[in-house]
This record gives sequence, structure tokens and C-alpha cells, in this order.
Amino acid sequence: MSVEAPRVRTARMGLTHLILIAGSIIMIVPLLWTVSTSLKTLQQIAVWPPEWIPDPVMWRNYIDVFDAAPVALWLRNSLVIVAADVIGSVVTCSFVAYGFARMRFPGREALFLLLLSTLMMPYIVRLIPLFVLYNQLGWINTFLPLVIPPLLGRNPFFIFLLRQFFMGIPEDLSDAARIDGCSEFGIWWRIVMPLSKPAIAAVTIFSFQQAWDNFLAPLVYMAGRPDLRPLSVGLYLLRGGGGQLPDTHYMMVLSVLMIIPMLVIFAFGQRYFIQGVTLTGIKG
Repeated sequence: MSVEAPRVRTARMGLTHLILIAGSIIMIVPLLWTVSTSLKTLQQIAVWPPEWIPDPVMWRNYIDVFDAAPVALWLRNSLVIVAADVIGSVVTCSFVAYGFARMRFPGREALFLLLLSTLMMPYIVRLIPLFVLYNQLGWINTFLPLVIPPLLGRNPFFIFLLRQFFMGIPEDLSDAARIDGCSEFGIWWRIVMPLSKPAIAAVTIFSFQQAWDNFLAPLVYMAGRPDLRPLSVGLYLLRGGGGQLPDTHYMMVLSVLMIIPMLVIFAFGQRYFIQGVTLTGIKG
């Protein structure tokens, strides 16, 4: 028994690693193919059997795509949308979450349950009423439908995530700050926020991903303003959705440009992101 047990454990670990390696290969192959295709000419893409390593490597595709389409303008628009969403999600959602976690007021729990109930309503159900509302406000064909709502703490999932994390911070720290004369705003900004870096990193990554990949809302709210289209809508145009540039290599170049920012932000915030997700919900 003492001889068989280590062998069984070793076999199980070996099988587990084989499954994980196989799964990783399946997940990474489409990414490698996208990068490979972005470095080919149209003639190389049509070769059969396909070549994984293009010869020659067309690095110029990443320069030519900026001449073939207004990619720089699309990037600027995407950054505007992402900046508003990330700032709004971190600041305003954390402020609302602090109120639910630490403030005592009548109907707090009922109001929080009402907030969570909105998670069950799909965005597509709210799309037409929101379009009508934004149209009456004169926001259609502007950045406002994508910039203003995030600044008002509109994401209930982020509020829930931050609220759960805030409830895990010892309240003795807040009480000590109140004795020293610190306001609730000061407690939130000077004590709670610095101690909530893992949760803030998780919210930042989630909000960045949602805003960066957002396709439907810009397509609907900015249909009449081609100069406001973000990169996600531009990728749709490159695939022939708008009748221009159905070139596969340019489409793959833009796909790589869509992927790189997410890989970078996750690589830098991975440690805090995992801590934020795993620690949220320990209390409350």
C-alpha cells in the first residue's frame, strides 16, 4: 500500500497534466493561427495545405492596415469608451458598494436585493427602451450613451463584487478613523480603497474587457456617425459587414490588435485579479 499510493498519485498527476496541456493547445491554436494569418499575403493565405510559418513574414501588414482603414480613429474611440467605463466602474461602483457595505439606512437590504435582481435582465431586453430614452435626450450618434452610464455606477455585478470585499475589511479600522474625525468619504477613499486592490483589479479587468469588446451598443447608438466607431465595429467592417476591405490578412491584424490589450492588462493584473475573485464573498 505504501508503494502503490505514490504511484497512483503520480499517475493521476500525470493524467491531469496531460489533460491540461491538451486543453491549452486547443485554446492557443486559434490564437496562433490568427497571428500567423496576420503576417501573410492573400496569396499565402490561399495556399493548401496551410503554412503556419509564413515565408516571407509580412510585418508590413500592421502598417498597411492603418492606411487601408481609419484604424487610428477606431483605436482612439475605443480608448475613450474604455477610459470612461473603467473610471466609472472603479470610482462610482465602489462608492455605491461602500454605502451598501458600511452605511446603515432603512431598506438597505431590500434595495440591494432590488439591485441584484437587475442582473437577471438581459441587456438585449433593455436595448430598445434605452435607445428611446437616449434618443429623447439627444444622445444618439454621440459618445454619451457609452460614457455617461458607467460614470453613474450602473453595473450591479461590480457593486456586488466590491460590496462583498468591503465587508471583509475589519470595521475597527473605520471606527478608529471616525474617532480621529475622518468623514465617511475619507474612510472610503483613504482606508477602504487602498485595502481593496485585489477587488479593484478584478473590476478593472472585467470593465476593460466589457468596454473593449463592446460591439452591439456602439453599432446601435452610433450608427449615423462613422467617425465614432470603435475598433470592435471596425473589425466588423473589415470582414465585409460594411462593404469595405474584406481582406483576411487585414482582418486578422485587427483581431490581433483587439487581443493584445486584454493579454497585457491580464498579465499585469493577474495576481490581484485572482485574489479579488477568490477573496470576495468570504464575509457577507
